[in-house]
Amino acid sequence: MSSLAPPLPAALPGPSPADAAVAEPSAGAAAICRGVCRRLTELGYATLTEVTLATGRRVDIMALDRHGEILVIEIKSSVADFRADRKWQDYLEFCDRFAFAVGPEFPRDLLPGEVGLLVADAYDAHELRAGPATKLPATRRKHLLLRFAHVAGARLLRREDPPL
Repeated sequence: MSSLAPPLPAALPGPSPADAAVAEPSAGAAAICRGVCRRLTELGYATLTEVTLATGRRVDIMALDRHGEILVIEIKSSVADFRADRKWQDYLEFCDRFAFAVGPEFPRDLLPGEVGLLVADAYDAHELRAGPATKLPATRRKHLLLRFAHVAGARLLRREDPPL
């Protein structure tokens, strides 16, 4: 007869954004981006950062789920950043869903309520509100999927075979 050891937990709980806020008083854009991309990867998304659109605008994070739905996330690391930047509405026509990602200390009541909202630190992100789904036209979706693939491929090549 063999004795069974208790099962190991699937994953150890990591620090929450509130815990990280103590260690990192103001989560900068890079920390927020890292936490959001980590969470989205866990949820099955492929993510790219700093993707330039056909308009010349550059989104902070473009994420693609397994069904081809495109999520665009705009990072706001400070109130001044949010107040100075009103281009976020230009991104709505380039995604199925849109959300802001902010640090734990960001005053969330400043953000518009009609889009998604994530709170993040360098380790993780939590979705407080999902953005409404707006289906992209087929031609725009095709263009964005090709753009996503080309950007990802080019970045992978630069990583594996950097220029001399």
